[in-house]
Amino acid sequence: MAQRTVFSLSQEELEQFHRDGFIGPFDLYEKDEMEANLQALRPKLLNTKKAIYKQDKAVSGNTNLANYDRHLDVDFLAEHITRPEIADRVSSILGPNTMCWRSEFFPKYPGDEGTDWHQADNFSNVAGSKYPQILWPEDSDFGGTITVWTAFTEASVENGCLQFIPGTHTSMNYDESKVMEYDPDAINSLDKNGVKRGFFGYDYRQLQKDPDWQPDESKAVSQVMRQGQFIIFWSTLMHASHPHSGLTDQMRLGFAGRYLPTQVRVYPYSEGLEEFGGKASLDKFGNVLVSGKDEYGYNRFVDSTVNGFKFPVRQEG
Repeated sequence: MAQRTVFSLSQEELEQFHRDGFIGPFDLYEKDEMEANLQALRPKLLNTKKAIYKQDKAVSGNTNLANYDRHLDVDFLAEHITRPEIADRVSSILGPNTMCWRSEFFPKYPGDEGTDWHQADNFSNVAGSKYPQILWPEDSDFGGTITVWTAFTEASVENGCLQFIPGTHTSMNYDESKVMEYDPDAINSLDKNGVKRGFFGYDYRQLQKDPDWQPDESKAVSQVMRQGQFIIFWSTLMHASHPHSGLTDQMRLGFAGRYLPTQVRVYPYSEGLEEFGGKASLDKFGNVLVSGKDEYGYNRFVDSTVNGFKFPVRQEG
C-alpha cells in the first residue's frame, strides 16, 4: 500500500506560526475543482432539514445557527474538515490528538460591512449563558482555538478578505466576561473611523478592557486568497475583514473549521447555543476526531460512518 503524503508544518513554519499567530495560505483545491464543489454544495446548504440545530423561530428569526456545524450532515464538509492537508498541519501545532468542535460559514455580500477587529479565547462573548464554550485545563498557559479558514470563493480586498495584526495572539485586549448587547439593526450600520465595521449585530468595542484603546491598524495585513486555499490562525489573533466594496457582484464565502486538542472541554456548562439572536439545542452536537484518539472522555463525539455521521452518547473514559 502506498504511503500517503504527510503535510505537517516544518520547524521553520512552526516558528513562524508561533511568532505571527497565523500561517498560510496553503493550496487545497484547484480553483475549478473548488468552484465545482461549491456549485454542488449550494442546494445542500439550502436544505437545513438534516442540520443538527433546529432553532425556535418564535424566539428569533435569526437563521445563522442553522448553518453552524454543517460538516455533521453534508458529506463534502465532513471530508473537508478531516483532509490530511488540514489535519496534519493542525496536529503539528496542537499535538497528535485533535478534534474539530465547530464549523461556520462566513458569507459577505456586495455592500456588506467589514467584520470588526476581535479576539476569541473561550467564546463566551456572544453566548447568552455567559459560560465559556471551550475550557482548557487549569494548568494551560493559553486558550483559544485553531481556526482553519478556507476560501470557497476568491477572497480579495475588494470583496472583503481577512485582515490580521501579526503577533497579537498572546495577549487579550478584550474581556469575554463582559456583556455585548445584540442589536440586529446595528448590522451594516456601524462606522469605525470611516470604515463600515460591525460584528453581526454586536459592537465588539463593548468588550474592550480599556475603552480608549484602539487596535494598531498600521500593522494589519490583508490576507488575499485564491479560491480553494486555506489559512490557519489562532482565534486569539487580532483579526477582522474588509467591507465588501460592491465593486464586484461576487459574494465572498469562507468556511471556518475550529480545532482543539482532545483535553479541552467543549460546551462544558451548556445544553444549548444562544448567540447572534438565535437559540438551538446541543442534543445532536458532537466533536469529530480528526487525528489520534481521545484519552480523556471529557467530550461527546460523533463517529464517521460510510453514510455520514451517527450520534453516540457522551463517551466515558
